[in-house]
Amino acid sequence: MLNFTAIDFETANSSSASACSVGLVKVRDGKVVDKIAWFIRPAAGHDVFLAWNIKIHGIRPTDVAGAATWAEQLPDLVAFAGGDHLVAHNAGFDLGVIKTASTVAGLTVPDFNYVCSLQVARRTYHLDSYRLPVAAMAAGFEGFAHHDALADAEACAAIMVHAAKRHEADTLEDLARITGVKIGAIGPVATKEKAATHGPMALS
Repeated sequence: MLNFTAIDFETANSSSASACSVGLVKVRDGKVVDKIAWFIRPAAGHDVFLAWNIKIHGIRPTDVAGAATWAEQLPDLVAFAGGDHLVAHNAGFDLGVIKTASTVAGLTVPDFNYVCSLQVARRTYHLDSYRLPVAAMAAGFEGFAHHDALADAEACAAIMVHAAKRHEADTLEDLARITGVKIGAIGPVATKEKAATHGPMALS
């Protein structure tokens, strides 16, 4: 069963703690079954909206003025994912947002395993660019509003579903194994595993 939750963040500036919107798409047995998106009010000190970022995603300070903070909305994000592996395009960025925003908010980083759809796309298609719109087009998903968090999460999900079919992979773990893409992890479980593998120096 190809089950996962695709995720995408937009940020107010270059800080990973400046998430201003998130889109989440739940996939069950290779089909989208649920999706949700919301604005996030970035933490003080990380809440400056740069003109460059506004130009990219169109979100302004007024859009997030009444939105929930990271600390307030993280439980909703975790609940929606429901223990799924997360999938994101250039996953290091999106999982970095979860790690940094949680740390800045004084919260424990939630445990998540994740797979990067950018890496899967590189090992599935032969393209001039593996940017999300180009990779999504190769998967037959086009004409979406790039840099809208929900649309980007949907595009990311489409890439994974299409790639799984092409590689005849039944599960996300199968797809990662066949394409040689590492399943990453964040949170206390990942930290413990790293310590067990590399010894206490790995945590310094």
